[in-house]
Amino acid sequence: MSVTPAIPAEIDAAFARLNAEARSRLIEIRKLIYEVASTTPAIGPLTETLKWGEPAYLTTASKSGTTIRLGVAKSAPDDCAVFFNCKTSLVQQFREQFAGHFLFEGNRALIISGQSDLPVTELSFCIHAALTYHKPVKPAVHE
Repeated sequence: MSVTPAIPAEIDAAFARLNAEARSRLIEIRKLIYEVASTTPAIGPLTETLKWGEPAYLTTASKSGTTIRLGVAKSAPDDCAVFFNCKTSLVQQFREQFAGHFLFEGNRALIISGQSDLPVTELSFCIHAALTYHKPVKPAVHE
């Protein structure tokens, strides 16, 4: 059984506004967010909503993490972006650990090309770090 719920209509409408390549990649990242959350019980259920018109994932029930938002960055309109709260140290940490795997926009986003393979292991780490930002727990091994 899949851990990824059906895409709610308002989220699907937000994805539909994107080009086909970005939409496909961001839906792939959405699935990874739910997979990562399912491997760590402390994260609990995710709330999926729109923030600034873009799909966002929150740990409303557990309050374990900070919001992850999916979209396209102004600095890289042809690529996908995974946005994090700019007041956290997350993107700086990711920049130090994964400089060769992602491009970055300031202290708020990972930029991911739709042209290359998704760096699943590295992105899973980043997602886990965001979803447990307020209550850090060791990530499960995600192969």
